Amino acid sequence: MTRFSELMSSQTLLPIIQANSIQEGVQIARAMADAGLKLVEVVLRTEVSLQALQAIKQEVPALIVGAGTVINTKILEQALDAGADFIVTPAVSPSLLGALGRVEVPVLPGVSNTADILLASEYGFEEQKLFPASLSGGAPFLSAVSSVFQSVSFCPTGGVNADNKKDYLSLPNVFAVGGTWVAKKEWVAEGNWQAITEACIAAQQ
Repeated sequence: MTRFSELMSSQTLLPIIQANSIQEGVQIARAMADAGLKLVEVVLRTEVSLQALQAIKQEVPALIVGAGTVINTKILEQALDAGADFIVTPAVSPSLLGALGRVEVPVLPGVSNTADILLASEYGFEEQKLFPASLSGGAPFLSAVSSVFQSVSFCPTGGVNADNKKDYLSLPNVFAVGGTWVAKKEWVAEGNWQAITEACIAAQQ
């Protein structure tokens, strides 16, 4: 099984796409691809999210496109049926982790405390998403747990931004950071795709 970090390769930004229309999702994805990004996450928070994921895969075929906000087995099945290249969850439970352990694409389960980290580790997941990172202790928390969970590495999301991303990326147990700051709602509303491209370029520096 390919590890999530291997799928990301040298990319340290997990850019998040929240689309209110299919075309909006495709435009955001194109802007991110123009910044040299190879992988994006479509969060399943709107009615068109699954269709947007499918459209991005079809219209921007160079991108690896995964599904986020997977909170139960029904959504997991829908995401896989839509062709998601990877799965990201905001939280974990024994039943969800059991189902995630059976899928054939990379998975990044979401954790917010030491109990979650231990639980996900017991199911074999040594790469995890800290969410919401800023409210779960942020970089100091990840630094503190590094000596306890020595085999676990993280991709924090939630409250991560241009100002604090380096605090996270400087930690040896952080392989990437995720966030929506590279695709602000006002840029999307204005159709300012260039701003998204520029923000994505800056986020990789």
